[in-house]
Amino acid sequence: MQKKKILKNCENGHKFYKRSDCPICPFCEEERKPKDNFLSLLGAPARRALENNGISTLEQLSNFSEKEVLNFHGMGKSTIPKLQKLLSERNMTFNRKK
Repeated sequence: MQKKKILKNCENGHKFYKRSDCPICPFCEEERKPKDNFLSLLGAPARRALENNGISTLEQLSNFSEKEVLNFHGMGKSTIPKLQKLLSERNMTFNRKK
């Protein structure tokens, strides 16, 4: 049985429906989405997980191991291959020493 969608308002005045208690406004999230770096290629939960851990560049990402990144809240296993590909295109890898 699905929860009923609840009408919510964000602090910027957007109105949207959600079934969960998640406070993220989809309109604000789309406006905030980067347009020109690797984060623009990821889903919102994975992007927020990296941002919340201070990662905004591939160079910063390469300082973390796969295991560390997977432990970030919001990061899923399906994102790791995307990140590996993006790193390899720049001749980088996840940190293997951690």
